[in-house]
Amino acid sequence: MAKVMISLPDDLLEQVDAEALKRATSRSALLAAAARRELQRRDPDAVAAAIARSQQRFRDAGSFDSTGLVRADRDSTR
Repeated sequence: MAKVMISLPDDLLEQVDAEALKRATSRSALLAAAARRELQRRDPDAVAAAIARSQQRFRDAGSFDSTGLVRADRDSTR
């Protein structure tokens, strides 16, 4: 396992240490978990593009009566 040296503001380090104590874990384990979570997050630009595509698909779908769709679905399962 590699060791790294990082710089953190004093107040942030205090928060990290307090949270590690609260979770009964080490500072290193807490920071490693936080880094893993951050690296798993989707790229904000990709998320925005996906939302824009979905919005366009809904615009292209036009209007519809949701009650009619629910009723038709319900009746098809009888």
